[in-house]
Amino acid sequence: MSRLLLVSNRLPVTVKAEKDSVSVVRSSGGLATGLSRPHERSGGLWLGWPGDVSRLTDAQRAQVESQLTGLRCVPLYLSASEVSRFYEGYSNRVLWPLCHYMLDRIPRQDRDWEIYRKVNERFADLVVRHYQPGDTIWVHDYQLMLVPGLLRQRLPGARIGYFHHIPFPSAEIFSTLPRRQELLKGLLGADLIGFHTVSYVRHFSGSLLRQLGLDTDIDRIIWDGREVRVGAFPMGIDVSAFEPLARDSGILEEVATLRRKAEGQRLLLGIDRLDYTKGIPRRLLAVQRLLEREPAWRGRLRFIQVAVPSRTQVDAYAAYREKVDELVGRINGTYGSVTNVPVHYLYRSFNERQLVGLYRAADVMLVTPVRDGMNLVAKEFCAARPDEDGVLVLSEFAGAAAEMDSALIVNAYDVEAMADAIETALEMPEDERRSRMRALREGVKARDVHWWAASFIDRLQGLKTMAEKGLKSGAEALALMKDAPRLHLLLDYDGTLVGFAPRPELASPDDALRELLAKLLARPSTSLSIVSGRPKETLEAWFGELPISLHAEHGLWSRTRPGQPWRMLEGVSFEWKARARPVLEAFCERVPGSFLEEKTASLAWHYRMVDPEFGANQARELRLLLMETFARQHMDVLPGDRVVEVRPHGVHKGRVVGEATEGLAPGTLVVAIGDDRTDEDLFAAMPPGGLTINAGQRPTRAAFRVNGPTEVRKLLQGLLS
Repeated sequence: MSRLLLVSNRLPVTVKAEKDSVSVVRSSGGLATGLSRPHERSGGLWLGWPGDVSRLTDAQRAQVESQLTGLRCVPLYLSASEVSRFYEGYSNRVLWPLCHYMLDRIPRQDRDWEIYRKVNERFADLVVRHYQPGDTIWVHDYQLMLVPGLLRQRLPGARIGYFHHIPFPSAEIFSTLPRRQELLKGLLGADLIGFHTVSYVRHFSGSLLRQLGLDTDIDRIIWDGREVRVGAFPMGIDVSAFEPLARDSGILEEVATLRRKAEGQRLLLGIDRLDYTKGIPRRLLAVQRLLEREPAWRGRLRFIQVAVPSRTQVDAYAAYREKVDELVGRINGTYGSVTNVPVHYLYRSFNERQLVGLYRAADVMLVTPVRDGMNLVAKEFCAARPDEDGVLVLSEFAGAAAEMDSALIVNAYDVEAMADAIETALEMPEDERRSRMRALREGVKARDVHWWAASFIDRLQGLKTMAEKGLKSGAEALALMKDAPRLHLLLDYDGTLVGFAPRPELASPDDALRELLAKLLARPSTSLSIVSGRPKETLEAWFGELPISLHAEHGLWSRTRPGQPWRMLEGVSFEWKARARPVLEAFCERVPGSFLEEKTASLAWHYRMVDPEFGANQARELRLLLMETFARQHMDVLPGDRVVEVRPHGVHKGRVVGEATEGLAPGTLVVAIGDDRTDEDLFAAMPPGGLTINAGQRPTRAAFRVNGPTEVRKLLQGLLS
C-alpha cells in the first residue's frame, strides 16, 4: 500500500491546554475512525487545522507540534480571520446551505470567496511540501473543493482522490452559485471523486454538463486530457465499537433505569446536531400533531430530543435554536402536566456510552432531516440494537435512505405523514419490528466505515495516473517536429484549429488563423492538409486559394491542390439517407434549438443550442434509435461534440492518409492533429513513424495531447520560432 496523505479541514485531534501542560487527544468521529487504519498501515500523514491554538504559549505550541508529529499529523494554522471567513463564512454560510437546498439562507453578497480560495491554496501548498513520488492523496469535503485542482497544477502526475461528505445538489440548485465553474474545475483535479449516493453522482454529472459542457458517462469524465472517475461510496460506522457497548452491563443498567423512570411511557428518540438541515422543527410538529389528533397518546409518549450545539458563531444557528426552543415550550405547555411533559429537550453533547444507552432504550428512532448527505445516527441506532428491536423512522432526504429501505421511509416535509409513521412505528407488531431490524443490521454490518474507506482507496489506487498511461505533452511533440527535416501536417478543423460555435457557419477562420497557415506554408520543407467533416463547398471557400490539399466530409471528397476538381470516393452508398432523414427531422421538431445539417452523403443533427442535459439525453436516444432502425444499412452513427452524425459506412478520415501523403519525400514526418472520435480513424491509418496529437480531452490512441484549439495554435506557432 502506498503512503496515504489525508487532507481535511480539521485534524482528527483535540488540543487540551492545562496550566502547565498541553495534550493532543485523538478524536472519535466517524471519519477519524474510518481512516485510522489506512493512515496507520500506510505510514502516511494527516494534514489539516488542529483547532484554535492562538492562546498557547510558544512552549505549549512546541509540545503540540511534537505530539502531532508522533501521531503523524501535520498542522496548518489558521488565523481567527481565516476561520471566520473561510470556515464559518464561505464554507458554512454559502456552500453548506446551497448543498442542502437552503437558498434563502445564503448571504446576498459573496464576500468570503477570496479567503476560501487562498486557504485552499495554503492546504495545497502544505500537501506539496510533504508529498513524495508514489503517494496517494485523499482530500475530504466541501471546505476544500478547490484543493484537487490546485494539487493537479502543482503535481500533474499525482494520484488524487476527493470525497464529498454532504449532499451534492441538483444542477438547477448548483447553477445559482456564482463561483460554480471554479468549484467544479477544482473537483475535476481528482482522479476519483466520491459521493454517498448514486443520486449525488447524477447531480454532479448534470452540473458538469450544464456548466462545463461535459457530456459524460455516469461514472467517467474526460477533463483536461485526463480520465476522472466518479462513484457512490456510502459511508458506514464502526459497528465493532458499538456492539460491545450495546451489550455492556453498565449501559444495560442505565437503559433499565431510563425505562423505569419513563413509567410505562413509549420512548421516541431524536439525536442531531442543532442544524437547520436536520428537520427538528417539523419533527416536533409531527409529535404535536399525533398528540393533537390522538388524545390516547397523551401522557403515554415521551419524546427525547438531543440537540448537540453546532456552529454557535453563525447567526443562522442562533436563530434556529430560538425557533426550536419556542416549539418545545409550546408543545409542553399545551400537552404537559404538573408531573410530566411530552418533550424532553437536551441541548448539550453526549458521550458515546450515553448515546448507546439512549439508542437501546428507545422504542422508535426519528431520523428526519430535510436534507442530509448520509446520516450516521440512523446506522448507529441499528448497530446498538443487538436485541433486534426498535423501529427506525427515516427521511427519504437522508442519504442513508438509499440503503435502509427496511426503515419506515417518510417525506420530512409532510408533517401529517410523519405523524402517521410515528403512530405506525409505535403500534408495529413485534415480529415485524424484529424482521425489519434484522435486515437493517445486516446492511449496517456489511458496509461499515472500514469497508467504505477500503473500497474508496482500493478504487483510487487501482486507477492509472497520467504518467502511467504514458501520454506525452505537446512540448515533446513540438521538439520532434522541429527536429524533422521535412514536415507534413494533417489538420482537423472544428475543435482543433477553431473552437465550436452555436451554428457551423459561425466558425469561419479568423485572421490570426489565416496568417498562421500562411506562415506555416512559407516554412521550408513544410506542407499541410486539412481533413474535415465540413462540406467541400465550405472548405473551398475558406481555403481554396492556399497551396494545400483539402479533404471534406471525413474524406468523402478530396482535392489535392488548388484548381483541381474535387473527387469522391468510389462505391459509396447513399440509399439510407431518404429513410434516415425523417427520423432526424422528427428530433428537430421535438427538441427546440436543434437543427439538421445535410451534406452530400451525411446528415448531422446539431444540439449545441439546446439545454445541455436535455440535449445529451435526446442525443443518446437518437443514436440508439438510429442504430436499432438501420442496423443492416450501410451507414455509421457517430457521436460528436453536441452533434450526432450519420455517414456512409466505410467513409472515414483514415481513407485520406494514403492520398494526402503520396509523393512525399523520404524522411518526411507526417503529423496528424484532431480532437474527436472521427480523428481516431486518422490516427489509426498513420504511416510508420507518424506522429499523432489529440487536441481534446477524450480517450485517444494518439501518442501526444494538447488541450484544445488555443494550444494547437501555440504548438504550430512554435514551429515558426
